[in-house]
Amino acid sequence: MAMFLSAILSDLTSRSVSFLMERYRERCSTPTVEERLQRLLLRVRVVVEEAAERRITSQAMLHRLDMMRKEMYRGYYTLYTLRCRANEEDKHQVSQSFAPSQLNSAKRVRLFRSTSSDEREHLQQVVGCLEAATEDASELAVLLSGCPRLYRQPYSMYLILDKCMFGRQIEMEHVVRFLLQAEAPGDENNPDVLPIIGPRKVGKSTLVEHACNDERVRHHFSQIVFLNLRNENMATPGDAVIKYENPASHGERVLVIVELDGDRFSRRLANENIDEGLWRRLHSPYIRAIPRGSKIIVTSRSDKIASYGTTSPLRLQFFDREAFWYFFKVRLFGSTDAAEHPKLASIAMEMAMELNGCFLTANIYSELLRSNVDARFWSSALIIIRELKQKNLFGGAHQVADFWEVPEPVYVPRMNKSSEDFVVLDDYETSSADHSAVTTTTTTVQEVLLGTARPQGKFDVLAWRSPIPPHFSYFLGCEIRRPHVKL
Repeated sequence: MAMFLSAILSDLTSRSVSFLMERYRERCSTPTVEERLQRLLLRVRVVVEEAAERRITSQAMLHRLDMMRKEMYRGYYTLYTLRCRANEEDKHQVSQSFAPSQLNSAKRVRLFRSTSSDEREHLQQVVGCLEAATEDASELAVLLSGCPRLYRQPYSMYLILDKCMFGRQIEMEHVVRFLLQAEAPGDENNPDVLPIIGPRKVGKSTLVEHACNDERVRHHFSQIVFLNLRNENMATPGDAVIKYENPASHGERVLVIVELDGDRFSRRLANENIDEGLWRRLHSPYIRAIPRGSKIIVTSRSDKIASYGTTSPLRLQFFDREAFWYFFKVRLFGSTDAAEHPKLASIAMEMAMELNGCFLTANIYSELLRSNVDARFWSSALIIIRELKQKNLFGGAHQVADFWEVPEPVYVPRMNKSSEDFVVLDDYETSSADHSAVTTTTTTVQEVLLGTARPQGKFDVLAWRSPIPPHFSYFLGCEIRRPHVKL
């Protein structure tokens, strides 16, 4: 009898183990929503990074890649939003000793089970859009292989951000296509004009500079001339700067770049009715002198210049929060997977939300944070960004993205908790060509924030130096003020 019961128990145990193993295999073979999202993001990222290394002229391919890129930004933003919330939930666990690893499968299951029905629906929508975006990824990869490479050596997305513009491929090809297209029949004394309109520091000059550096454009024009109208004085032909000459060019076509971004001039454009006569008085010396087939690009913050164009204006906007988070994440973590540092990634996402799309401030703080990869240091940086907004009443319609447009002094908290006030009075930028305007200061704003540099009175600091053309250096005019003592 004992042997019979033993045999039954053995058989039941064997069947139970087999059943559990089978269920485990089924569970392992069925990927979670997060795993599906990660796999899709990896597949899309491979195509997007490959496309960044290629010169693509097909508008259909550019449009398809732009849709894929936006879905990738959205996917990463959704993934890290859920992970950051899971990290916050882990902080409130009762038993820290037995808390699961932040990257293990148990946590991933809890992460997605704890989401609300609306969040799960949004997550499924994101996954579905990514799946739709990757349907023709193989075909797109084959088409990309036929496009010439921009650079010979392989590089990661981190290096791409140090070599070219971020997320402006469609706008770039739009400008190049305008410059290379044949002149429309008409009055030869009226060359084609493309207005480029956008807020300050949105990247107008950078976009134009990259278009001018394109070898197709340089082979097409014999000269590229730059004219900057930064004040209300009328320009003369002697104010033009020849940025590039190509003696081997066939023909005498000239490309003229006109910038109307001076502060006083931009306010005048915005507040006065500027008619076509003023445009002709400003530029008639150039219009009469340049040969047939030449082109003009005019950039400004004012929408008034739209009427000067012979084609529809190109309007630049700041990137949405998904694209901005992807940019900030790559600037902070480089080629390292941010998932390996969940606590830092959580702090970085909160910081990106506070910065609200301000690319210059993102570059300033990314350099500061990379100097000390420590969670407490990053948390301190997040606190001073919040103090910056609160102290200067940034909020609502007035966000940190408008930091550089504030006419009043901006009080910036420092990480060394100094009792003296660090005040930003104004800002300016110089390019590598502005030899007369380049300052000799070597003090950086990061050094002042950390307290390793202790200037007194009024001074200038380097905020950030762009590694891409036109290699702008951004400076802040600052002052150290002693706090008022209440009697």
